[in-house]
Order: sequence, then structure tokens, then C-alpha cells
Amino acid sequence: MRRVVISLLVAAFGLTSACAYTVNGTPVAEQVLDVDPPFTSAQPTPTGSADPSDDRSEPTGDVGDICALIGWKDLPYDVPDKNAKPTETGYDKTFDQSCKWQTSVGSLDVGVTLRFRAGRAITLEQSNGEFDLGDRKVTYFDRTTDTSVQPSCVLVMDYAGGGIGIIVIDGTARFGAICDQGKKVAEALVAKEPTS
Repeated sequence: MRRVVISLLVAAFGLTSACAYTVNGTPVAEQVLDVDPPFTSAQPTPTGSADPSDDRSEPTGDVGDICALIGWKDLPYDVPDKNAKPTETGYDKTFDQSCKWQTSVGSLDVGVTLRFRAGRAITLEQSNGEFDLGDRKVTYFDRTTDTSVQPSCVLVMDYAGGGIGIIVIDGTARFGAICDQGKKVAEALVAKEPTS
């Protein structure tokens, strides 16, 4: 009888420990395609100034709508309508203009965000490279191996009398190196740069 009771206890313990698996953690909401932009602004340039506290999301009168200068056709992502407008515009109120092109590839969101500030340059708090694009320097921060953020590359350059920041987010590794994607966006913007 004693062996039967011990056998039953061992069997019950084995069953309960196999079925009682606890997962620690908190459910998370769907991730927004963005990383905190590591941008700072230089002092106003002689071409004008912009107050960063302005709550403006409309395009400035001097340069027009920067977000209309590029589109899905300039990006490597497969979307049903390459003529579609940006996914979102005017979402970062600390900049004069901001816009985002976001799509899903499998379970991952990929895309590009732009932030433009009139009258002052945008710089990076931290960078790990730069390259020349025509007559201007583009500084970038490659964050593809930084596990604290989504794989991304942040690029900044002087643009249209102010500064522009480009963030490419792509954890799929299907569209080439992330900073190369950002360089192509910068090239497309420079080719269509408005003159003020």
C-alpha cells in the first residue's frame, strides 16, 4: 500500500509540474514604429529661426511640404499603393514638420520617419559615422545592434535652410543595410530640395 501511495504522489507531482508553467511579464501593446529621436538643435542660422515650442504641424511657407517630396516609390517596401500618402503627418509637435511611412512585413513594422526644423540645423547627440552627399555632410547613428531600441539608423543633415532628421526602422534584414536605406532617402530628398 505504501508503494502505491508513493507512486501516486510521484505521478501527481510529475503531472502538476508539467502542466503548471508560469510566464512572468506584462502584456505589451502593439509597438509604434518610432524610436526616440536622439536629436539636438544648433543655434539659429542666418536664414531664420524657429521656436521649438511652437505647436506647428503645418508646412512652413518658405519650403512647402517637405513630406510631399518623397513617398513610397522612394522606399524599398512592398505596399499595395506606391502613390499612397504618408501613414501619419504632424505627429511630432517639437518639429515644424514630421511624417511617417509605416508598413508591416510579417509580424514586424518597418518604415521611415522624417522630422524637419526650419531655420536651424539638427544634430545628433551621439553618432558613429558620416558621409558626404554632394556639398553637404550627413551624420548618422547606426543602431542595428542596440537591443534597447528597434533596429534603426538615424541620419541628420542641413536641409532647405534648416535641418532634417531621418529615422529608418527595419528589423527584418530584408531590404539591405538600414543606414544604406537611410542614405537613399537622403539622396532622394537632396534631389528634390526646395530653394527658399
